[in-house]
Amino acid sequence: MPAFHFKAINAGGKVTSGMLEAASSAAARQSLRSQGLLPLEVADAAPEKAARRPADRTFAAFRGSRAVRIPLAALTLITRQMATLLAAGLRVEDALSAIALGQPPKIAGILLTVRGTVLEGRSFAAALADYPQVFSELYRASVRAGEQSGQLDQVMSHLASFVENRARNRQTVQLALLYPMLLAVVSLTIIVMLMVFVIPDIMRVFSARGADLPFLTRALIAGSDLVRDYGAIVLGVTVLGIAGFRRWLATGENRLQWHRMLATWRPTARVVQRMNSAQFAGTLATLVQSRVPLIEALQAASDVTQNLFVRARVADATEKVRRGSSLKRAMEEAGVFPAMLIAMVASGEAGGHLGDALDRAATDQQRDLDAWVRALVALVEPAILLVMGGVVMIMVLAILLPIVSMNNLAGM
Repeated sequence: MPAFHFKAINAGGKVTSGMLEAASSAAARQSLRSQGLLPLEVADAAPEKAARRPADRTFAAFRGSRAVRIPLAALTLITRQMATLLAAGLRVEDALSAIALGQPPKIAGILLTVRGTVLEGRSFAAALADYPQVFSELYRASVRAGEQSGQLDQVMSHLASFVENRARNRQTVQLALLYPMLLAVVSLTIIVMLMVFVIPDIMRVFSARGADLPFLTRALIAGSDLVRDYGAIVLGVTVLGIAGFRRWLATGENRLQWHRMLATWRPTARVVQRMNSAQFAGTLATLVQSRVPLIEALQAASDVTQNLFVRARVADATEKVRRGSSLKRAMEEAGVFPAMLIAMVASGEAGGHLGDALDRAATDQQRDLDAWVRALVALVEPAILLVMGGVVMIMVLAILLPIVSMNNLAGM
């Protein structure tokens, strides 16, 4: 049954609110009246429920302005609680009901709607498919494998660890980049304010004396005039350019071209391939260890790969495996995976422990990626300081040189 959010007046005249399950809004109002409550408002707890549709492997399938989303931290908590309650022997519907009690209204509405779908006779994985923007293909494939194998509690525990690691890695990168971004914004703001409000007044004094100004000073005056006269235009053009580029990327073919450039252009290819290889290996390891068939696991791993060009190569590799090729050979021919990952896959296939080999490979890939990100962030901070310090030094020199020249003339 669907879930409804209600506001009602109790016998004491106080307004109360909460969640309840009912077949319809009319049934929900009737249920409230039977409890001695006067309903004021009854609304579907999940009005933005995604339409049921099969998985589409194009970019358009991942768009939707009304798509429901929840924070990754909330998804992590829900998954861990679900694993704990299922391990304690609770049924899926009872676990969903218990978890929904401590969640915000939007998340509680999603969980109760999923619970109602399960009570109608659909599987847990099929109920999660109603919210593809919340529960990814990886998530649903893992749940489906757990239901089919009768080990849903173990699968949810493994999935919870995967989601937790993903959330932790994302938070680490965001925190690492926060200070350099803040430093760059503050420094740039100060420089622009100096160019607009301070430099013109100082330079006006030099110009009034009629002295010949050094080249550096004249360049600073020209830059200040440029910022004052055309700064707003440049800012507007930049904003429009970014908006236009984002609109251009909204087309699947254009986004594919952009991702192909990122994945093959030498300055960005290595990091893009590392990021997507770590995501691919981690996803595939989770699904294989959850006893998902390899073809289905490869399809799910392809769907959660961010770069569309790499995703297309993974889809080609999946088709080759379907036709009988080994995973190692298919990944080699894809040309977007590191040699170490391919070697680990070959070892896993030969020894019959592909899941463990992929798990170790994913850990190694993520460790290398984290080390690369830390090194990059460590270089970004001094680079910003050097650039901004150099700009300030040039401004100071441009101001001091005319003063020194005038003092020399006065001394003569």
